[in-house]
Amino acid sequence: MPVVHANDVGFAYPGGPPVLAGVDLEVEAGELIAIAGPNGGGKTTLIRLLVGLERPTEGRIELFGAPVRPGKGDRRVGYLPQRAEAAVSAPITVRELVTVGRASAGGVLRALNRDDGAVVELAIERVGLSDLAARPLTELSGGQRQRAFIAKALAGAPQLLILDEPSAGVDADAQADLAELVEELRRDLGVTVLFISHEFGAIEPYTHRLVVVRGGIEFDGEPHELPATWHDPSHAHP
Repeated sequence: MPVVHANDVGFAYPGGPPVLAGVDLEVEAGELIAIAGPNGGGKTTLIRLLVGLERPTEGRIELFGAPVRPGKGDRRVGYLPQRAEAAVSAPITVRELVTVGRASAGGVLRALNRDDGAVVELAIERVGLSDLAARPLTELSGGQRQRAFIAKALAGAPQLLILDEPSAGVDADAQADLAELVEELRRDLGVTVLFISHEFGAIEPYTHRLVVVRGGIEFDGEPHELPATWHDPSHAHP
């Protein structure tokens, strides 16, 4: 049973042109899939459909063999949205951020117990921030902040981890470190990963497949099979 199954999925905002059309996608357990494409090509829209933040206008999406229910969280999915840190306005420490991730796993806030606290600390340790757990996010580097948000997603013990532009705004070394971290999480925890980016150089060595989205899926295969035209300056680079 695939973790993700999308069949002939389309989406358009009311009164607008199609954003996506004819999307067919399957993701198996344990895969690390890079999703690339030009700005405005529909990458983030596809992810919002997968996590139930938007409803398809056509087709069907299933996660873990069951239809996605728009507006309903799923504890098996850890989601790091694009520009997540912009949504955090109050001063907050790494530990507090990750605790929120544990408390709100599945979209429902709940009281935490001692076992939850241990899961929070383990998530922080997994991303290499134990020494900075009490540090405010504002005092961290861009790469460290992204690690903190990945720990927040991990705190729900997800089976599917979806990261939308996690390396945006960080330098090349931090991008490489994040890519290595994501592969370690996939390998050690068995989590399935969707890694969305308009650049895929850092994550490419670890990907099982590259999916290029531009109004639909234009390519789905191993990165080395990507047509040369995608690297031509006359084409939009993924």
